[in-house]
Amino acid sequence: MAARKTSVLLFFFMFLALSSAFPRNKNKYKPCKHLVLFFHDIIYNGKNAANATSAIVAAPEGANLTILAPQFHFGNIAVFDDPITLDNNLHSKPVGRAQGMYIYDTKNTFTAWLGFSFALNSTDYQGSINFIGYDPILIKTRDISVVGGTGDFFMHRGIATINTDAYEGEVYFRLKVDIKFYECW
Repeated sequence: MAARKTSVLLFFFMFLALSSAFPRNKNKYKPCKHLVLFFHDIIYNGKNAANATSAIVAAPEGANLTILAPQFHFGNIAVFDDPITLDNNLHSKPVGRAQGMYIYDTKNTFTAWLGFSFALNSTDYQGSINFIGYDPILIKTRDISVVGGTGDFFMHRGIATINTDAYEGEVYFRLKVDIKFYECW
């Protein structure tokens, strides 16, 4: 009788272990909220003060603060206050501002470290979304972390897939930001 109970218990635990090791329905994460926004960056180059939305605030020794440093812009730090639109037109009505900084942080390729917020103030959305992460600029699509927010985005977290939608030399670029929130409060 004791051997039978032991066999049944052993069979039960083996079945439990095997059934949990191979789940039938893998938990596919689905976003609880999804947004696609564009932000437009016009870097100050010494001639465009009226239109510039970003500026170099630190550069390698001997570098000019109106021209990005040579050698992959390594050492440049730029701050920005860019308009955010719902479409890819710079002249569309802004729904908010992208405010933050990017740091060119690699000597042998174009990469940047980003830290910024979307401050949204429209009829559809009120509040901020905070982003942080590594940006390998030469890759078509790349992901950065959504680390929080306020207002309509209170404590939201997720992933933002960004891609450089357009650029004009080293003065203007437009980023398409596809935001998927996986934690919504």
